[in-house]
Amino acid sequence: MDGAPILDVFPTGPIQANCIVLGDPATRTAAVIDPGDEAERIVARAEALKLTITHVLHTHGHLDHAGGTADLCRRLGREVPVGLHRDELELYNALPTQASMFGMEVEAPPQPTLWLEHGATLTVGEIELEIRHTPGHSPGGVCFIIHRTVPPAAIVGDVLFSGSIGRTDLWGGSLEILEQSIRSQLYTLDNTTRVICGHGPDTTVGRERAGNPFVRDLA
Repeated sequence: MDGAPILDVFPTGPIQANCIVLGDPATRTAAVIDPGDEAERIVARAEALKLTITHVLHTHGHLDHAGGTADLCRRLGREVPVGLHRDELELYNALPTQASMFGMEVEAPPQPTLWLEHGATLTVGEIELEIRHTPGHSPGGVCFIIHRTVPPAAIVGDVLFSGSIGRTDLWGGSLEILEQSIRSQLYTLDNTTRVICGHGPDTTVGRERAGNPFVRDLA
């Protein structure tokens, strides 16, 4: 599709969480979603695509999805909006503590300057992202929905995986709430919607509605 958003999806860090460089081909601007690690590599990939990073966004605040935020923002050398849901702030601010639990060190992240609110629309260049609050894996988890692509796309963090779902045994997790989020916020999307997961390969809404062993479609 001409003018389709650039979606560069690649794993980073020891836990191999997917980072996404979402670029607008018209304005050559981009958002980095979930910079978990390897900030230098993230910047290099954006530069190779001739994109200027204008936003740093988070599906949630776990170490493997946000541990590289401080380093990335410093390497950009300028202030850019840092997006997070309000309910995720406590977890996000605890990134150094999260890292210490794994024998690692990360810098305290920059404070969010862009609150990601359910139902709001965020623009990156000419790309519109719908924000959907999807708690359950963590209190302030969000998904980013891109409607004006063929097929549509959903960047879902650790809410839904190919044949699986996110963990609910971590702080603020709830299986009941996660199931509700998946059914109400993701399974209501078109079956063709590409689901870009926080770990592992892509899937589609239709595939998970029909066959996900943890959350099948009730219809």
